Amino acid sequence: MDWDEARPKTTKSASIGDNLETLSVAELEERIGAFSEEIERIRAELTRKRAHESAAAALFKAPKP
Repeated sequence: MDWDEARPKTTKSASIGDNLETLSVAELEERIGAFSEEIERIRAELTRKRAHESAAAALFKAPKP
């Protein structure tokens, strides 16, 4: 067994505002993919929350006399 294989893989987390100068082209492309996936995940959650908010507003809307 190789000791490098036994070592857990470290995952790099990308944050907004990180220094990009030290990253390679491949790392930058990987980062774009990761952020794109995160944006889609956030948009899906936003859609779910808006639908929930709309349903709650409709439920508690006062009937007109």
